[in-house]
Amino acid sequence: MDNELQRAIRQAAEKHALLNAVKYESAAEVSAVMGPLMSENPEFRSQGGKVSRVVSDVVEDVNSQTPTERRAHLEETAPEALAELEAESDEPTHTLPALPGDTSRVRMRAAPNPNGPWHIGHGRMPAVIGTYKDRYDGSFIVRFDDTDPETKRPDLDAYDAILDDINYLGFEPDDVIYASDRLETYYEHAREVIAAEGAYTCSCSGEHFSALKNNAEPCPHRQKSVTKTQEEFERMVAGEYTAGEMVLRIRTDINHKNPALRDWVGFRQIDTPHPRESASEYRCWPMLDFQSAIDDHLTGVTHIIRGIDLQDSAKRQEFLYDYLEWDYPEVVHWGHIQVDAYDIALSTSTIKQEIEAGRLNGWGDPRAPTIQSLRRRGIKGDAIVEAMNELGTSTNNVELSMSSIYANNRSQVDRDADRYFMIRDGTTFSLRDGPPHATPPLHPDADRGTRTIPVGDSVQIESADVPQEGERVWLKSLGCVRRTGDQLIPTGDELEVVQSGAVDVIHWVDTESAIPVEMHTPEGTVSGVAEPDFQQTSPDTVVQFERIGFARVDDHTEHSARPSVVYWTHS
Repeated sequence: MDNELQRAIRQAAEKHALLNAVKYESAAEVSAVMGPLMSENPEFRSQGGKVSRVVSDVVEDVNSQTPTERRAHLEETAPEALAELEAESDEPTHTLPALPGDTSRVRMRAAPNPNGPWHIGHGRMPAVIGTYKDRYDGSFIVRFDDTDPETKRPDLDAYDAILDDINYLGFEPDDVIYASDRLETYYEHAREVIAAEGAYTCSCSGEHFSALKNNAEPCPHRQKSVTKTQEEFERMVAGEYTAGEMVLRIRTDINHKNPALRDWVGFRQIDTPHPRESASEYRCWPMLDFQSAIDDHLTGVTHIIRGIDLQDSAKRQEFLYDYLEWDYPEVVHWGHIQVDAYDIALSTSTIKQEIEAGRLNGWGDPRAPTIQSLRRRGIKGDAIVEAMNELGTSTNNVELSMSSIYANNRSQVDRDADRYFMIRDGTTFSLRDGPPHATPPLHPDADRGTRTIPVGDSVQIESADVPQEGERVWLKSLGCVRRTGDQLIPTGDELEVVQSGAVDVIHWVDTESAIPVEMHTPEGTVSGVAEPDFQQTSPDTVVQFERIGFARVDDHTEHSARPSVVYWTHS
């Protein structure tokens, strides 16, 4: 690479490194600089790894500056870029589209079924609703739709787990409601609908009624008197029927073009007791369309967000609202969400099966596509919210890329994460004539100080970094060494050999003082060793293992014979 080209690369890289550092108020990242650099300067692409080495050098220089120095440097070298960045920060932006209808009073609800902790897809609803609440100064209800004690049986631990997840995402509900506490309210409104001739009791088998419905033929019970229906409904409430013996149907249009809307079930009998003690005596339970419709009105919900596959629910519920002379809320339908990077489906029942079979170690296993897993890995809640909001509310199915969550999270944790060396699959070399210790920076921000790594008679390096016989490598913060057999011998070379690209920089640990580390990742568990100062970090903090990635400290042990446990966050 000639000197003129190298100067051009360095100048362009410096602008983007400064922009990256100033925008996110943190250290610049090589990966964040390479993308825009290559996009703006396609002539650099033929230089490949040489450009990367120049960028690494520039990023190191930029990160050695204070935040004030970075801004001043950017203003001097690229004032138009700084002005554009500041203009962006002054403009309020809304990733989500405006809500339809009257938004002078916005009240929305998330209505989880507490049959297990949340998978990642569940986080979309509270993320979007919480954002709309903040945007319109509205309110946010969490309503547990737990009126199916059999098919989607509630998990008593899931109630608190879901509320914890919502709090982790950064939102606090204004109201928390348990549908299983409101059976008497649903019964009262069912009686109103019966009195308005909007419902009838039916003892047809499911197969028989389905055949009638699909042929647009009325059920023979459709002509029951209001008195007879009232009597039989009270017997349902008293639990005098067994499961499948009697249901209460909402009368719609038997000739409706959509068979799914014809005389739908409002209440059914369930013999299995509810797991919540306060609801365990009830046997007559509302279907979700009935329960949800009543609750949305009584709790003042103004806007509903639901999946595109639930369009029929709104149409069913509108029949109910007509009988009760209520106005239906505004509705936004959106498509399904899928998440990449996982082999396990976004399904509570599937994840539960994997745990019960011993293939996952609980809901916080890093291989599980769950909110608990992301939290344990050190992902910030608002990094998830930002990625969810970027998906919008389109009726099209969408895919959430975990890389977008990682990028959002990286901009937050990078500024606080202390740096350490960790070696996986290590190879040991004796070290001749090394200094007594090395003092690498604790963080690219020089004001954060240094850490101390003792240097003994041998060091470990990653097997992938082992140089060929006679080759040199630069042990980061220690110096240049040459391999001679099973020894690494200092060469006395200066830093220019790194800057010129002649020598690779690798990380290392002192063999004698290294502490064992067990890192849990989505691909499995990785064993390794880390420098001794790592053991001084506090559980629940995020660190960066240099050249490996970020990790959340889960647990330290007092005895070095047992590994400290960390959960991989992202690279």
